[in-house]
Amino acid sequence: MEKTLLKNIVINFAGLIAPTIVSLATVPAYIHLMGVERYGVINLVWALIGYFSLLDLGTSLATENQIAKVRDAKDDSVERIFWGACFLNLATGIVGGVIVYFGAYLYVIYGVHIEPAFQREVMAALPWIAIAVPLANVTWVFAGAITAVERFASYNTNQTIGTMLFQLLPLAAIYCFSPSLAVVIPAAVCARLIAGIMLGVATFRALGIQRIRKPERKVIGELFGYGKWMLLFSGGGAIAGSLDRVLIGAILGARFVTYYATPQNLVQRLNMLPSAMLRSLFPRLSAASRTDADDLARDALGFLNGAFTPCMIVALFALAPFLTLWLGAPIAAASAPVGRILVLGVWLAGQSGILGILIQAQANPAYVARVSWLQLPFFVAGLWFATHVFGIVGAGTVVVAKALFDYGAYLYFARIHVRAILLNMLAHLGFLLAALTIAANLSGLQLIVPAGIALTAANLGWSLYRSRALRDMLRKLWTRLSLQTN
Repeated sequence: MEKTLLKNIVINFAGLIAPTIVSLATVPAYIHLMGVERYGVINLVWALIGYFSLLDLGTSLATENQIAKVRDAKDDSVERIFWGACFLNLATGIVGGVIVYFGAYLYVIYGVHIEPAFQREVMAALPWIAIAVPLANVTWVFAGAITAVERFASYNTNQTIGTMLFQLLPLAAIYCFSPSLAVVIPAAVCARLIAGIMLGVATFRALGIQRIRKPERKVIGELFGYGKWMLLFSGGGAIAGSLDRVLIGAILGARFVTYYATPQNLVQRLNMLPSAMLRSLFPRLSAASRTDADDLARDALGFLNGAFTPCMIVALFALAPFLTLWLGAPIAAASAPVGRILVLGVWLAGQSGILGILIQAQANPAYVARVSWLQLPFFVAGLWFATHVFGIVGAGTVVVAKALFDYGAYLYFARIHVRAILLNMLAHLGFLLAALTIAANLSGLQLIVPAGIALTAANLGWSLYRSRALRDMLRKLWTRLSLQTN
């Protein structure tokens, strides 16, 4: 991969570190101050809002795709696309806010088992929950526009500050007022508003926008023409991405949502490298020819496997000890088994994400949209059955099975040297399955640490043998360190 792209990946990766640290540091405080059940309820509220991300209509990704293609144009193309996207998402966000207001009411009353006192707290916060939808919609357009012109340093600075506000402002409200959801949810929405304004200012500067202009029907039509498939994809993804927590809450209760969502949120923080790569790659893939895009995606998959798999092996061995130290033995005992399973899902999702954005960037988003909806009924049925029979471990297993299906489907539709990519993936998957089995059957750091080191070293050796991009990166790093030492 070229030097500029690697630099962008490093910037995006670094931009995810501070928010992750803050998020991890604040979870114990939230659970301690709010209680297990109330913290489970707020997770369900954010899951419900996540469903309404489909009202973005795929506009944010369409904005990034189209601005990336015309960013060097000397006319007003960028400005026309930006304002068309902003007005479109503002309108759909307002509609979504009305829907979520009434939808949240019905969901809290009839859709989940929570205490009446917590129901009243959520009812009091309903207007704030509704405001969160149009706010999120417009912010997504800002994010798509600023990353389309590859201003990743500015974007990540704003995202870091925004995430810190989102974690710390509600916590400050708990300390100053009360742990009521009627206090925590408004504080979180205010944090999102401040972050959205900051990102908006940065986006205006990055794009050189000096004025407000009316949206053009032709531009909106072009955005929706691309975005309609992303709408279907994001709609299916939003449902699938939060359905596990929703069904666990409905079947097992809010307490089990905490036992599931806490390790889930933790292991999803491990996807910083895939997220950084996806954010860096999409504008490049959008502007590249099909041949160049295929070559770039193949290199990215090889690099991701080589660099990411050793990290995931470490995570499998470290998860239970970390949860014990972080949240205490009772929560760790309930959460660690499903957390290990979800690690595999994060690993698979990272690879399928690269294949997915290759398909999307090359104007074939219909494929990923169809995959997300065709597998959804089977996912729902499997999740419902597995949760009833096997509890949260069953739910996690179905999530991993879905991730594996997505990977296979995207690999087929991407059509880029399937055999070589698949063989490399299966080799790394074998290492992960071995690590999962060993970690689940070991207890005591005196056994966990050497086993983790041995398996990580073996996989890293294999990764260096297979990935030329990883070898080149380590060689350059070693050369730079040697020069600094001398």
